[in-house]
Amino acid sequence: MEKARDPLPESEAGDPRREFREYCIGGALALLLTCLAFALVASQWLGTTACLITLSGLALAQMLVQFRYFLHIDIHRSHRDELQLILFTGLIILLMVGGTIWILWNLHSRM
Repeated sequence: MEKARDPLPESEAGDPRREFREYCIGGALALLLTCLAFALVASQWLGTTACLITLSGLALAQMLVQFRYFLHIDIHRSHRDELQLILFTGLIILLMVGGTIWILWNLHSRM
């Protein structure tokens, strides 16, 4: 006996117009965030520390836009495995980059 398949979640439905609209929204948001980051740096409106903090926030927003609109990863139950995989990969990369910076900073302070 064949097992009944679960219906696709709304985020994976096959409506091409909806998918095209989502890609257009994601593209517009990504372009807006990128232009904001370039304008912020080019205008030198904020100080160095405030600029770095604002750029970090814009980078985080850009990452969330990419996940939601292009990778189609959200918090619905069917996507939690993918989200956990991405979060774990981010943790490993953070540990590797943070450890490298820590070691290099320690070596720099000893010289």
